[in-house]
Amino acid sequence: MSVNLLSLDALSPGRDLGAYIQTVNAIPILTREEERELAERFYYEDDVEAARRLVLSHLRFVVHVARRYSGYGLAQGDLIQEGNVGLMKAVKRFNPEYGVRLVSFAVHWIKAEIHEFVLRNWRIVKVATTKAQRKLFFNLRGAKKRLGWLSVDEANAVAEDLGVSPEAVTQMEGRLAAHDAAFDGYAGDDDDAAMAPAQYLEDADADPARLVAESDWMRTSMNRLTDAIDELDPRSQDILRSRWMTEDKATLHQLGAKYDVSAERIRQIEKNAMKKLRVVLES
Repeated sequence: MSVNLLSLDALSPGRDLGAYIQTVNAIPILTREEERELAERFYYEDDVEAARRLVLSHLRFVVHVARRYSGYGLAQGDLIQEGNVGLMKAVKRFNPEYGVRLVSFAVHWIKAEIHEFVLRNWRIVKVATTKAQRKLFFNLRGAKKRLGWLSVDEANAVAEDLGVSPEAVTQMEGRLAAHDAAFDGYAGDDDDAAMAPAQYLEDADADPARLVAESDWMRTSMNRLTDAIDELDPRSQDILRSRWMTEDKATLHQLGAKYDVSAERIRQIEKNAMKKLRVVLES
């Protein structure tokens, strides 16, 4: 069966997964010699068409890998799309002098992209952020399918096998067992709505006592600042207001021209006025 490459460009796994899989499975598998020739053309000559053929001939392998992640509740088409990104990255980095088939080299990149997608989308709250936690996430999930809840001995065995602490295994097991909850409950479910986080999480920004305290502090501070400025001589008051208390702030040179002194003298007056204000406000 021949494959129309242009129609393949327009086809995506998210649009019609069945048709996509049928199409990619119809693309002939490359022989070792054909693969090496195409890889050399792309690696040494930047032949984009050769890279395109390498990618197309391995799309069926991405489908095969993506199927292993069907248990995460994510769309198969999305998983395949992410795997395809990993495949293209692998083709870009593949050196034909490695002496291995592209599929052996690409599997790492395909899985890496799928893993990132799973971790980004499986939960609203991220269950794994470090490299060690990500490794534990995928390996422990597979172990729990076989063992259920882990006993102390099983947790220790998993920890030793994965090279992490038993505490890390226990913590990740708890994260895997947790579920996301709607902040304000679910429509039509009064029980869930009554226990939703929106009903008991405190909004610190709406605390009346804190708002009143902040308002009182702001008013008191402004009054003290006004009183402190009033104790300055008229020129110092004008310089501070012109420099800091108006939208169209004056420059040192503009104020120097106004008072027939140098800009450096204005800076000294400003500095001394600031020092006097600080003394009054801290007293």
